[in-house]
Amino acid sequence: MPETAVPPSTRPASPAATPGRVTLADAVPPIALGPLDGRYRGAVAPLVDHLSEAALNRERLHVEVEWLIHLTATGAVPGAPTLSGAERDYLRAVVATFGAEQVAELAAIEKVTVHDVKAVEYFLKDRLAAAPATLGAGTVLPGASELVHFACTSEDINNLSYALMVRGAVHDVWLPAARALVSQLADLAREHRDAALLARTHGQPATPTTLGKEIAVLAARLDRQLRRIERAEYLGKLNGATGTYGAHFAAVPGTDWQAVSRGFVEGLGLTWNPLTTQIESHDWQAELYSDVARFNRVLHNLATDMWTYISMGVFIQTPVPGATGSSTMPHKVNPIRFENAEANLELSSALLDTLASTLVTSRLQRDLTDSTTQRNIGPAFAHSLLAIDNVRRGLGGLHVDHEVLARDLDANWEVLGEPIQSAMRAASVAGVTGMENPYERLKELTRGKRLGAADIAEFIAGLGLPADVAARLALLTPATYTGLAADLVDHLEV
Repeated sequence: MPETAVPPSTRPASPAATPGRVTLADAVPPIALGPLDGRYRGAVAPLVDHLSEAALNRERLHVEVEWLIHLTATGAVPGAPTLSGAERDYLRAVVATFGAEQVAELAAIEKVTVHDVKAVEYFLKDRLAAAPATLGAGTVLPGASELVHFACTSEDINNLSYALMVRGAVHDVWLPAARALVSQLADLAREHRDAALLARTHGQPATPTTLGKEIAVLAARLDRQLRRIERAEYLGKLNGATGTYGAHFAAVPGTDWQAVSRGFVEGLGLTWNPLTTQIESHDWQAELYSDVARFNRVLHNLATDMWTYISMGVFIQTPVPGATGSSTMPHKVNPIRFENAEANLELSSALLDTLASTLVTSRLQRDLTDSTTQRNIGPAFAHSLLAIDNVRRGLGGLHVDHEVLARDLDANWEVLGEPIQSAMRAASVAGVTGMENPYERLKELTRGKRLGAADIAEFIAGLGLPADVAARLALLTPATYTGLAADLVDHLEV
C-alpha cells in the first residue's frame, strides 16, 4: 500500500453518511452550491435572464423561431409556406412565454434526446403541431415543421444564442452597473478636486496632489475600458456542419445561401462571419473578455487604493446601523466592501482569462471544449457585477477627514525641496549667480530629515533668488503645492 494511502477502516466517515444527519443535497427547494446563487443572489440576479442555462435555451428557441420565419419570408426553400402576421406572432410568443413551466418541459425532452439543441428543435415542433388549437385549422404552421432547424448544425444555433446572450448581459446589466460606478467615481473626484493630499510614491511622502485628481485618474482609466467594451463586436454564423453550406447547397442549390445567412445573422443585430469551421471562432469573445478583465484589474487597483486611504484615515467610513465590524472589537468599521470587491474581481478575471485563452482554440473543424467553457460566462460576469456593487456601496459610505489631510501635509515640509531646486535651476538658466548644484543642496537639506516651515523659509531666504521668485516660494506650503491637480479633474468626460 502506498505510504500516502489511508486504510478504509481509518478514513473519516462522510458527513452525509453519518446516521441521523440530514443530507443537504436533497433539500427542497435546492440549496445553492455556490455563493452566486446563494449569499449573493440579490446582487447578481439580473444576469440570470441572460446567462443562465434557461436563458441559453430561450435564446436557442429564439434563433430557431427566427430562422424558420426567415426561411419562409425569403423563399429560400421552394414550396415553403408564407406565414401570416398572426402565425409569426404565435411563433414569437413561444419565445416570449418561455418560463419555468417550459424549462421543465424542455428538460424532460432532453432526458430522452440526451442532446440539448435537438430537444429545443422537438419542443418547437410540438408548438407547431399545437398551432391549430390557437390559430385554427387553416394555419400552415404544422406543415412547416421540417423547416425547423433546416440545414443547421447545433453550433449554428449555439453561436448565435451565445452572442445574443452575452450582448444582452453586457448592454442591459453589466455596462449600466459599471457606468453608474464610473459616474459615481467622477462625482467624487469633482467634489474633492481641491482637497490637497500628500502623495506617496513607493510608499514615501511625495509631491502633493489633490484627492479629486487621484480619483479622477482611476475614473478615466475605467471609462476608457468601458468605451472599448461598448464598441465590442458580436459575431455570428449560420453555415452548416463545417462552415461550407454543404447541406444547404445540396438541398436547394439555386438559393444564394451566403446572402440568406448574412441577412439572417445581421437581422439578429450581429456581425456576420463568413469564414468559420463548424464553430464561430469565438475571437470576439476573447477580445471582449480581455477588456472586461482589464476593467476588473483597474477596479481592483481602485479597491486597494481606497482600502489604503481608509487605513491612513483619509476616508472615514459611515457605520451601518446594527452592523458588526468585529466579533470581539466593538470599535471596528472594516472596509469589507472593498475587500469583497478585490476577491470577486480576482475570481472574475481568472475566469475571463481562461475563457479568452481557451475559446480561441478548437481542434481542426471543432472539439467540444468550448461547450463547457462557455457555460462559465455567467459566473465570470457575476463576480464582476458583484464587485461593482460592493465598490459602489463602499464609496457611498465614505467621507473625507480633512484634518487628517492637513496634518499629513504639515508634517512633511521637506516635499518642498522639489519646487525650490526647480526654481533654482530656472534662475540659473536665466543667469542668476549662486544657483549651483540645486538638486544636491536640497538633497543635503531634506533627505531623511523632518523639516518645518521655519527651516524652509530660512533656506529660501539665504539662496539669493530674485525677489519675486523668493516671495513666491516663501508663500508655498505643502497644502498649496498641488500644481494643476485640481484643473486636471476637468479632463474627465464622464
